[in-house]
Amino acid sequence: MNLIVDIGNTRIKAAVFENDKLIELLVLESEHLLEKVDFLIKKYTINSGIISSVKNISKEIQDQLSKKVSFLVLDTSTKVPFKNLYKTPQTLGVDRIALVSNALTKFPKKNVLIIDAGTCITYDFVNENKEYLGGAISLGIEMRYKALNKYTSKLPLLEKNIPSNFIGKTTDENIHSGVNNGVLNEINGVIEQYERENPFLTIVLTGGDTYFLAKQLKSSIFANPNFVLEGLNTILIYNNKEC
Repeated sequence: MNLIVDIGNTRIKAAVFENDKLIELLVLESEHLLEKVDFLIKKYTINSGIISSVKNISKEIQDQLSKKVSFLVLDTSTKVPFKNLYKTPQTLGVDRIALVSNALTKFPKKNVLIIDAGTCITYDFVNENKEYLGGAISLGIEMRYKALNKYTSKLPLLEKNIPSNFIGKTTDENIHSGVNNGVLNEINGVIEQYERENPFLTIVLTGGDTYFLAKQLKSSIFANPNFVLEGLNTILIYNNKEC
């Protein structure tokens, strides 16, 4: 079995896979990482692991984790099952590398647009020839709510909510309408841009806001909040075979 540790901007996920099947998933705080990894190691027979982090991991944590399992630490030099045509590959986020790897596994010989709606909203495009071309980075939903509050003197900080109408009749309703319709129109607009050049486009939506957005988007999409975890498992399997 494989142990996957995904350290994101806002939360940490630890998951166990048997081949390509997700067996268990834990969402945890950073101070509980080692404790939960111990828990999973005792519960399952772990053969290898992979760590992905969009933040710097202390050497102490890496050393302690490596004593428990043989971990592959994902970075831009890790072997991946696609050709990276990004002009600054050393700056490409490891979460995006995982997304593209999984897209190729799930949708071989397809043009795929992956939309990751989390802290940021990222767009990643991989073509039918296994070439990663790049994409875009935008503000996530929560970041937009926070920005309206932080950079104004009177606008309140609200929890995300789907507006009942696009015309807001109160300040709170205006904020919900502005944030939600801004995100939805952005995503739909980006999808239309890609579809004009790639008529047979497969679209994947993932990230923490997957289900919040999926029911509001007009496009036909594959919604999968665990796409990064699956991609990390794919990379681990790929590297184990290469050894």
